[in-house]
Amino acid sequence: MIQLLQQSGDISSILNEYPQESMEFKIIDKMNKSEKKYRFQNKEHLKFEVDLRDEIIKSSVALFKSHMDFAVFRKTRGNPQYWERLGNGGLKLKNGVKASEAISDIFSNGRMYATECATAMVIVYYMAILQVFPQELFDKVFDNITLMNWHYLDRNISEAGMLNEKSDELPGDRRYFKNPDVDLTTPEWQGENVIDLGNGTFYGHGIGIHNSQTIINALNENRKEGSTTSAYLMEYAGNLDYKKLFKILIDYNQEDAEIPA
Repeated sequence: MIQLLQQSGDISSILNEYPQESMEFKIIDKMNKSEKKYRFQNKEHLKFEVDLRDEIIKSSVALFKSHMDFAVFRKTRGNPQYWERLGNGGLKLKNGVKASEAISDIFSNGRMYATECATAMVIVYYMAILQVFPQELFDKVFDNITLMNWHYLDRNISEAGMLNEKSDELPGDRRYFKNPDVDLTTPEWQGENVIDLGNGTFYGHGIGIHNSQTIINALNENRKEGSTTSAYLMEYAGNLDYKKLFKILIDYNQEDAEIPA
């Protein structure tokens, strides 16, 4: 169930702000019907998380449609106008470049980019945050981005690299399909980071948008010879720290309001 710590009120009134067929409605309804307690400071905090989860889903679909290629780190590439390719295969934001423009370029010129599945998840997160933060705030907070799986996460999204036990399957969650008997000659098939799109499908970079069984089948095709141990969807989920990001936005809005006209 949903608890608003600083407000009382009927959650149904918040649900009524969204169309019943919308992803936002589905997320709130699922949280509210859960046995787990989802605590939010107020209505605005709840709506922030719901809106950001929705943008994570939209950004996942957009990255899939961008035609960004899959590549192991030794073959990573990016648009040199915005990114410096590091020796370890990471992509570092160039000095003097706005993060908002560099992240947006990945979605506009996806064919100029190639990376592996974990880094794609990070790109999705950055794009989703850009949709809910003012551009000025995004560029201020994320002014030193390096894209390379979970190793160079900005401190404001560091929690996204962790998988935790979950009570519910919520749209926008990051999940992981594990392939325990992967063929050692193709270690890139040891598993797949995915975003739960909330409609029975998942987005995984390199695999695409599919249901769980299709992803499992693809991983199973890359097992050790003779293995009968199937790949599977782990019972864990990864997420941004929505409370932290909400506070960053609130602090920014308050500072902006205090500036004399």
